[in-house]
Formats: sequence, structure tokens, C-alpha cells
Amino acid sequence: MSAVESLQAIERCGVIAVIRGLETRAALEAATALYEGGITVLEVTVDTPGAYETIERLASSMQGKALIGAGTVLDPAAAVAAIQSGAAFLFAPNLNEKVIEVANRHGRLAIPGVMTPTEMVKAVEAGAQAVKLFPANVLGPAFIRQVRAPLPHIPVIPTGGIGPDNAGAFIEAGAIAVGAGGGLLGDDVKTGRLHQVTGRAKALVAAVAAAKKSRKA
Repeated sequence: MSAVESLQAIERCGVIAVIRGLETRAALEAATALYEGGITVLEVTVDTPGAYETIERLASSMQGKALIGAGTVLDPAAAVAAIQSGAAFLFAPNLNEKVIEVANRHGRLAIPGVMTPTEMVKAVEAGAQAVKLFPANVLGPAFIRQVRAPLPHIPVIPTGGIGPDNAGAFIEAGAIAVGAGGGLLGDDVKTGRLHQVTGRAKALVAAVAAAKKSRKA
């Protein structure tokens, strides 16, 4: 899948589920629960033990069903390792132009983290096709609405503190998708309450879908 196709898949789903801190078996269970809840874009943060093995196994087992990416990709070495493991996109909390360069060289989608209009423009000039607005709960939906007036060509994916209760506001403000992690998984994977994860995933997907419909009306 090309970088453009990956971005289109993210926009169609409207949610990137962040899997952090789970060993491979638990991460696979979490991914299944999230997928059953309607989330078809998943990322595994590379600061998780065994992350690259998890990415590789997810990319294989969910091929044709879900898009698998890597998160917290802070430097080129992590970018290369993630791509070699099968990551279709690279999500990061920071802006590192060399990570974007690696992603573009391998035909992968890079979504660097930004917090200001200057960083947004710098990311796109470096070759990024979308940006991760982080931390979203600090900046809020109003920031997206304001910044998209002069920068409507830059796709924005807010992440940080987002759940079913506030995701719709970010989408209505102009975000193409949202990133969500701790609020989706909680402690339920570790305690075996996977149905709770699926339920929250369904609620988040529904909130995003409703907001997209409202935005088009």
C-alpha cells in the first residue's frame, strides 16, 4: 500500500488506535478487540518491549483487514526498523525531518507530531503528507478550526486525551481522524475484559462517523 493509500485508509476509518506497553500476545488480543469494534488502523509504539515483532505479526495476521503502523518513531533508526517489520505508517509525537525522509524513501506514510503552525508547514515542506497534533487535549478543537483557515491543505490528526466524548468535536473542527490509546484500552486487556475494549472502540468509531456526517451536512 502506498503512502497516499495509507492516508486514505486512515481517513476512511477516522481512528488510529494506539497500542502501547503490551507484550506481543496481549497486543494481538487488543488488536482483535479493536478490530471487532470497527477500528481498522492500529499502531504499536516502538518503545514497547517486543514492538517490532508485534508489528510484524500484526501486519501478517491482519493483512487485508487492518492497516498496521508504528508509533513513537523518534529517529531514523527506529523508522528503518519499523518499516522492515512491516509498518505501513510512522506516527510520532515530534518532528524529525530525517524520519520523514526515511519514510518517503521507502514509500511509507510519515505523520510527525506538531504543535504550532510553523511546525505544520515545516513538516509538509519536509515531505509529510499529514501531521499529528499533539497533545490534542491541551490545544483543543478550536485550535484546529483556527489553524485550518490559513492551512486547509494540511491533514491534521489530533492525538492525546481523545475518546468518544470529545472525538466528534475534533472531527467537526476539521481533523481527518483522531488518535486514541489509553482511553481505549485502559487496563481491560491485562485483566481479560476484551469486550470492554470492543465496546469503547465501537463508541469512538460511532462518534467519529456522526461528526463526519454532521460536517458534511
